[in-house]
This record gives sequence, C-alpha cells and structure tokens, in this order.
Amino acid sequence: MIPKGGDRFSEKIMPEDMPLRILHVLRAPVGGLFRHVADLARAQAGRGHFVGVIADSTHTNDAVEARFGELADVCKLGVFRVPMGRHIGLADKNAIRHVTARAIESHAEILHGHGAKGGAYARLAKADALRVYTPHGGSLHYSRFSPAGMMYLRLERMLAKRTGLFLFESEYSLETFRRKIGQPRALARVVHNGVTPQELELTPPDRDASDVVFVGELRRLKGVDVLIEALANTARTATVAGDGPDAEAFRALAAKRGLASQIRFVGGMPARAAFRRGHVLVVPSRAESFPYIVLEAMAAGMPVIATKVGGIPEIFGSDADQLIPPGNAPALAGAIDDALKKPPRERTARLRDRVALTFTVSAMADGVLKAYAEALSKRVSGNC
Repeated sequence: MIPKGGDRFSEKIMPEDMPLRILHVLRAPVGGLFRHVADLARAQAGRGHFVGVIADSTHTNDAVEARFGELADVCKLGVFRVPMGRHIGLADKNAIRHVTARAIESHAEILHGHGAKGGAYARLAKADALRVYTPHGGSLHYSRFSPAGMMYLRLERMLAKRTGLFLFESEYSLETFRRKIGQPRALARVVHNGVTPQELELTPPDRDASDVVFVGELRRLKGVDVLIEALANTARTATVAGDGPDAEAFRALAAKRGLASQIRFVGGMPARAAFRRGHVLVVPSRAESFPYIVLEAMAAGMPVIATKVGGIPEIFGSDADQLIPPGNAPALAGAIDDALKKPPRERTARLRDRVALTFTVSAMADGVLKAYAEALSKRVSGNC
C-alpha cells in the first residue's frame, strides 16, 4: 500500500528523506518533451519517490504503447491516458477533470505540467498540490504580435498566477518568458536536460553513411528546407530521418532541386540508429528550446553543425562561436564543407566531455528535486 502524503509539510522544514508524490502531466507522448518526462519519472522513482504520468490518449501506435508500458513498471501512482486536443476546445474540460481526479485520489503533492497543454491542465486542476510548470518552448515560440500569439501568451499570464514553481530547461527559455510574458512571480529555476550513461557510448557511422544526417520532426521550424537548399549545386549527400507535417513538401523540394538521388528520406527511427546514417549531424533549426538531439549526438561522439538559436549556445559553451545563423543556406553549406574536409575531432571530443560532465539525467533529476523542495518550503512558510 502506498502511504498518503497527509500533512507532513506542516513543518517549517520539509523532510528531505521522505518520498514525494509526483504527477507529471503532458499532452503528446512523442519527441523531446516526452523523453524528458520519461527520464525524469524514472530518475525520481529510482530515488524512492512515488510517480505518476497523465498524457493524451489519441496519440497511439505500437512504439508509443511500448514506451508507456515501460513507464508503468516504475510509476507507482499509475500511467493514465485521456483525450487532449492540440488546440483549445471542449475536450479540455474533461481533461482537467481527469487530472483533478487523479491528483486527489493519489494525494499528489506535486503536479508538474509540461508544455502548454500539460502546463495548463496541471495548473487548472482543483487539487491541493504544488503546481509546477516547464514550458518546453510551447507558447514561447509564438510571436507577441500574431493573433494566436496574443491569445496564448495572455493565457500564460493568467496561468502564471496559479504557478508555485517555474522550471526552464535553458536560460534562453527563462529570458523568453520574461520578455513575452513577464517576470515570474513564483520561484523560477533553470535545470538543463540530460543524457543517460548509455548514451555516452560512441556511435561510428555505417560504411554507406551519407555525408550528413538530419534527425527530427519534419516541419519548417526545423529548417530541413534550408538543408536542402544548402546541398543544391553540391555533390554532398544527406539522410533525413524523421516524419512530420511537412515531409511531402520537403521531398518535393528535394526533387525540384534535382537532389532526389542525393537525399534519402528514411522515416522515423531511434536517434542512435539514425546517427549511423551520417558522418555529421546537421541541426538547421529556425527555433529551438534545448534540443535533446544535440546532446545525444555530442554524447555519441558525433560532429554537430547547428544554428545559433534557443538554448543551443548553452550546450556549446565556449564553442558557441561555431554556430551558424538560422535560415542561411550558404553558411550551412560552408559549415558542412568545412566539417567534411577537416573533421573537428578536438572540438567533438571537448563537447562530448562537456555533455558527460554537465548535461546528465542524474544532474537534471537532482536539480528538479532541489527546486521542488525549495518551492514546497516557501509554500508552507506562506512566502508564495
């Protein structure tokens, strides 16, 4: 039987050796956001805390169900699924009721919402728990001057009043929040994403590997069209691993530019398997938060060419001067040519060491739990 949380936080100092009851709430069980939640849930459970996950039920396939099955083995508070729409709609009321019910029945002390929708559900649920919000980009990607941006950012300002702790995966995200929404009134901390020890194993390229590889969602924001234009008028080859709403448009662009034989579209696959398809990872994004794919490739000992957007400079550290401007096909073409003619072995090794030392799942879990404790202490003392 799982013990209830009760009123053990009535003391002025939270007992650090007692387990917390944590519910993570997110929408789509795909991409870096889901990976973050899954890693965090496992690490927290491994430290003796009681963890549960609530996610959308409409995103489903064999791979998704397998991931949830693995999570169920460590989530003692359960893994729950409920329909969650991408945009605001009537289904949101049912999702909020569901989160409320799960929080009450599990006696959750922490309701940690991830992304715009997960963050909204966690903070609108009627439960006596610390509301934690990690944006993961989400609403922060919207322009303050677009109709959609004005609506979503206004909602973020309203929900900020119901937040006891803000967790940002990069300094960039925190600064963007301040600029677009305002200074967080509650406690705000930056805790970077991290990789597992297994991901520090080297991943050499296959014999028939392309010159470069892209791994990620196929949508304009990720800059695949810029990569295609960069490869035009060159003999360089590329593998594009992933799927998404703009996949057909990118295939059509590659054909139009006469690159059908130089660019292979191979669909979605695990990152490490995709890394073997190229000698250099290219991340030509127009916008990012703190992308896992960069951390994963560096951990695997792979050279990375990336744009100077979002939190990517924080990953590169002193090597951030090697980043290229977004949307600049000639600059990307030049960086690819340089990396293939003279592989940046020293920089690649230095960045791998940086990831191994700084950006780990263990450090991420420690940072999040420390922030929980700080926010809970402020909560019981009446300072939030």
